[in-house]
Parts: sequence; C-alpha cells; structure tokens
Amino acid sequence: MPVVSDPYAFNEEELYVDLRSIFGHSLFLKCEGFNFAGSIKLKAATEMVESAERDGILTPESILVESSSGNLGVALSMIAASKGYRFLCVTDSRGNLSTRMMMEALGSQVHMIAGQEANGGFLGARIEYVRALCASDDRYVWLSQYTNPSNWKAHYRRTAPEIARQFPRLDVLFVGAGTTGTLMGCARYFREWHRPVRIIAVDSVGSVSFGGSPGRRMIPGLGMSMRPPLLDESYVDEVIRVEEADTVRTCHCLARRGFLFGGSTGTVVSGATDWLARHDAPDLTAVAVGPDLGERYLDTIYQTNWLQDLYGEDVLESDEVTAGSWVAAPAPPTR
Repeated sequence: MPVVSDPYAFNEEELYVDLRSIFGHSLFLKCEGFNFAGSIKLKAATEMVESAERDGILTPESILVESSSGNLGVALSMIAASKGYRFLCVTDSRGNLSTRMMMEALGSQVHMIAGQEANGGFLGARIEYVRALCASDDRYVWLSQYTNPSNWKAHYRRTAPEIARQFPRLDVLFVGAGTTGTLMGCARYFREWHRPVRIIAVDSVGSVSFGGSPGRRMIPGLGMSMRPPLLDESYVDEVIRVEEADTVRTCHCLARRGFLFGGSTGTVVSGATDWLARHDAPDLTAVAVGPDLGERYLDTIYQTNWLQDLYGEDVLESDEVTAGSWVAAPAPPTR
C-alpha cells in the first residue's frame, strides 16, 4: 500500500489497457493519468522543479511562472502548493474551464491571453507575456517547458524504462507530440535499447511542429504553433497527423466502453489505430502513451453543443457505429 506525504510522490506506472476488443488491433495503452495531477505532465513538472531547486534557481521568494494550455499548469499548481511556492500560469481561451478552476483551487493565479496570432495560435503571445513578467521582476522563475532539457529527461529516466520493463519485445511506440518532451525522452531511450523500436509521433492537424500549414486547433494538449525547440526529428521514424474530429470520435468510442480519456489520449489512440489498420501487422507489439484522463474535457469534447458548433451535427455518427460501441437510446415509453 503506497503511503505518501507529498502529492507528486505518487504515480501509477504499470497500468495498461488492451484496446484490441474495442478497435480490433493489438494495442496497449499506457495510462498516465492516475496521479494527483491527472496527467503525464506530473513527471516533467517534478523533474523541472527539482532541477531548478538543485541549481539554486528556485528560492522561497521565487514565483513560478509557466505558459501552459492546461495539464502542465495543473501539475505545477499541485507541486507549488505542496512546496510552498507561488505559481502563475499563463494560458489562453482554448484551455478547459475545469482545468483553470483546478489551478485556482490549488492556490495558483491564472492569466488568460486573449489575442490570437496571425497563424491562429496563442503560444507566441503567451511566451511574450511570460518574458515581460520575468523582465519586470526577478522573483519570477520561468521553467520553460519548451526548451528545458529536464522535460525530456523525465521521460528518458521514467516513462521509457517503465514501458521497456513491461514490453521487452516492443516493436512500435506511439507518442503524442506537444512540447515533444515525452517523445524525445522515449525516443532517445529506445534508440539505445537492445532491439530496434519504431518511434511514431502523433500530431494534430493544424500543428506546425513537423512543418506544414497552421490551422485551427481547439483541443488543448498536443500540437504547437511553432517548431518545438526540444524536437530532434532524427529520432522519429514517422509522423501521423490526426484531425480533431477523429480525436473526438475516438474519445467517445472509448467512453462508450467505459474508458473516459482526454483529448491528447484520443488523438494518440486515433493515430495509432489508423497506422495499425494500414500496416496490417497483427504480430507487432505496439504501445501508445495515453497522457490524460477525460474529466477535464466534460465541457468540451464530451459536450454536445460544443462539438456540434465546431465540428458539425454528424461528428459522432459514423465512427462510433462502425466501432460497434454506440447504441441509440430507446424511445421513452408512451403512456
């Protein structure tokens, strides 16, 4: 029985869901949402904070500040509350309301950027605001998840070895691409492993992380409006881009089988199942990293009006029926 004194000391590392019965392909989903921060971002947040403490960058007078669309902000809020730091999260209007409320409940301050950039993103404006804060007051400490090597080192030291222990015959690994911390940490680890592992990055359509044209992205988590500074494409074997409508359909398909996952997880699973269907390789050992759970998306990807306003009336129809996971509710009895 685990007993902890600090919330960041607990993280479930060995939970996987076998998705074969849902999607018809052999795919194991590593569930990273079972900790007090609710997402894989707890690992990077802990590594970055503790590294800054060791280097003397963080002091009791420091005010942590970070740009985040949500999950890292929650993780840093939790750690800051536990360690006694003040924390300011700079986010934007795409973030989930429940995520902002969670950060505020943990005692953090949340600043929302309203201005959108020419490429349809908010990231540049968020970073500009953070830099201005740091220039105005030296108490502000920006960990910079986008450039901080502790981001990828957290996954090189923890996430990838966790997968390797459970799947010594791993053939292919699907990892979502946001800051690319998880992707780069896992890719570097398996590049040094005893057998070749195909590393497949899963990105959102409209993201420019791997090039291409920017587009509208309404689901926070994966994707970037600039090239991620941590990204080294030489470690990536293939990139899959997923439409947000497919993310939504995958999340609802999983929910109809009792698994409520978040948007980042839905994107990764959608990309992975599409790849497996196209390659028809039933003997492969395939693992996908699922970054988050679904409770924070109840007012977005699990909310009918939000979905229909953005993606149309029929966004949920075809794929759910095909997957065999949706059954229409019976009509109420007449009296």
